[in-house]
Amino acid sequence: MSEEPEVRLGEVDPTLAAELPGLWLAWSAFDAVPGPSPPELRERLRALSDDFRGPQAIALRQQPIPQAYRIFFRHIGFDPDVRRVPVEALALERMQHGRFRSRSLLDDALVIATMETSVPVWALDGDRLAGAPALRSHGGRLVVAGDDGPVAELFGDPAAGHGVTPGTRRIVLYSVAVPGVPPLHVDEALWIAWDIVTG
Repeated sequence: MSEEPEVRLGEVDPTLAAELPGLWLAWSAFDAVPGPSPPELRERLRALSDDFRGPQAIALRQQPIPQAYRIFFRHIGFDPDVRRVPVEALALERMQHGRFRSRSLLDDALVIATMETSVPVWALDGDRLAGAPALRSHGGRLVVAGDDGPVAELFGDPAAGHGVTPGTRRIVLYSVAVPGVPPLHVDEALWIAWDIVTG
């Protein structure tokens, strides 16, 4: 197992920070080689599917962290019943498909980290990211950006050319937190994903 990476705070554009106080980003970077999901991880995902059924999905939005994201989504003009907060989107996928579908080591790690903490985690190819991830406003959109421009829409998947591929050798994990989300949960989400990928 590699040494646990430092969790760092991403810069938030000052104008954005003034408009949306309490919005922040945490990230960590480490060397890793993406690959298929091993049998023990697929089994962990199956167990998570078994533990998460209809009643848990219904109760999810009343829990403090998902509720914090729902409130923030409304604040920035997203209808959380249309554009789901990340943990609810994963829960809906679980209900539609009957299980959390295994895709890869990294994808499964992100699902588990998000479902176990309710805090979303995304991954970027660290060698394609200029500088450190930051929160910016770009063309009227809220984005995660590197020094040379946007790499993902806020709460969206990485843009083309910035996601992790089989050729990736350095991974940047990041999480976007909103008012009401404890830093401890953000750190835990990043740690869970790192531990699975490097374990």
